[in-house]
Amino acid sequence: MKKLFAFFAAVLLTASVFAQSPEKMSYQAVIRNSSDVLVTSTQIGMEINIRQGSPTGTVVYTETQTPTTNANGLVSIEIGGAGFSAINWGSDIYYIETKTAVVPPLTTYTITGVSQLLSVPYALHAKTAESITGAHYVGELYGGGVVFWVDQTGNHGLICSMIDNSTGLIWTTAAYQSTTVPGGALSDWDGQANTTAIVAQAGAGTTYAAGLCDVYTNVDYGTGVYSDWYLPSRGELNDLWNNIKAVQKALDSDGNPATTAIEKTYYWSSSEYSDDGAWYFTFFYGSTYYSSKGGANYVRAVRAF
Repeated sequence: MKKLFAFFAAVLLTASVFAQSPEKMSYQAVIRNSSDVLVTSTQIGMEINIRQGSPTGTVVYTETQTPTTNANGLVSIEIGGAGFSAINWGSDIYYIETKTAVVPPLTTYTITGVSQLLSVPYALHAKTAESITGAHYVGELYGGGVVFWVDQTGNHGLICSMIDNSTGLIWTTAAYQSTTVPGGALSDWDGQANTTAIVAQAGAGTTYAAGLCDVYTNVDYGTGVYSDWYLPSRGELNDLWNNIKAVQKALDSDGNPATTAIEKTYYWSSSEYSDDGAWYFTFFYGSTYYSSKGGANYVRAVRAF
């Protein structure tokens, strides 16, 4: 059986505005088979649903497409048709559900993934709001780092560190690399809760990703000093990817040679996959994969405000 591997990769929330046509969202995903082999240059069937309120909530929009994966197994589509622009993005939370078929006639969907839309493009949100008057914005230098996600009020959001905290660190200590975190570090959206659970198991320390982020206190880059950093969940890393252009621009133009841009490489998330594996996020394609907890990946801390 084939599977959609790296659903979080997918939701690149970029608004494409066309003359006299509704806004669209871009979506990407990497398709792999059950042996983790890429499904390349193959036509697949996809049903896309937008659900309101919960992963099983009311479907407020649906469409089907038959795109073709590229030589790297990547499928890229644009979502948006009749009824899409009528969604009131500011009224509730929304989830994107994709169903995928890989066997002709491409109408029997055997792969399903659901992910919360935490970042809604401004161009879409503006359809149902006269203005967004929050104090903060994506790309702002604030709170010890760079804002990469804000809620609908603009008063709360997420900030990434101005530097990579590590360019190669294990997910947890050797003693626990084959042991599930007690209580689980399974949240796709709450990296703080994951980090707290991981550190409670492995103990305080800077030799592993969550421990390093947990004790991190940033240098004052002109926006204050903070010590409430944590290792982001894979959903939070997806939010960072969604707004990578604004974040990179801020990091590149802040005028401080000590700050570092986000690399096109693999960054650990705090989301656990299994007893011996954890999810990481690749900033090559904006995809999420899992690997051994003993592997070494980049680390960049985040904090909430």
